[in-house]
Amino acid sequence: MTFLETILEEILQIFKREGIEANSEADFIRKLDIRASTFQELFTSKEDMVLQVVKYDIAQQDLEQRSILAKATNPVEEIMMLLVDGIEKMKYINPVYIQDLQKYPQAWQVSIDHVSSNNQQVNAEILNRGVLQGYFRKDVNLQLVTKIILEQFFMMINPQLFPPDRYNLSEVFRSIYLYYIRGICTEMGGKQAEEFFARNNV
Repeated sequence: MTFLETILEEILQIFKREGIEANSEADFIRKLDIRASTFQELFTSKEDMVLQVVKYDIAQQDLEQRSILAKATNPVEEIMMLLVDGIEKMKYINPVYIQDLQKYPQAWQVSIDHVSSNNQQVNAEILNRGVLQGYFRKDVNLQLVTKIILEQFFMMINPQLFPPDRYNLSEVFRSIYLYYIRGICTEMGGKQAEEFFARNNV
């Protein structure tokens, strides 16, 4: 890991714990234990810092996703493992981070664009293989289902629909996705899903 990647990882963890706006530039410099001149060499502004952190986070998520999918034995497991990973990640992200991120249009757009393109591509590939292998129902409209999964994500992170002080986001995630996926499974896929639930206590 390079020096910059180490710094970006540390900032990302601060963002996930405390949000973005909780700390000033001086706070970040102190918490990172670096000189102000070093910070300014790495980041031209707070907006630039947020953007770099988001791009770093996306790269790490892509690596983790490939590692997760490599462990699955069938398309139902692939979908479920991604969902469980998403649930686990939500448990450790302060909802304030998502709200704060929306105040940085460029970084927010990069994040949303990645969610949109990655979600649609990965889910479409998994669902298509699952239909061909008999795990998902043949009458599933792949384009529509991948769109619904994506829109459910945007719905979940909308603080007006699910205020974080009233709803646990990981529970919202579970309620939205796990039951929906079970509904598009065939009998064979449903058995795989039930076995996965039993093994993983979800």
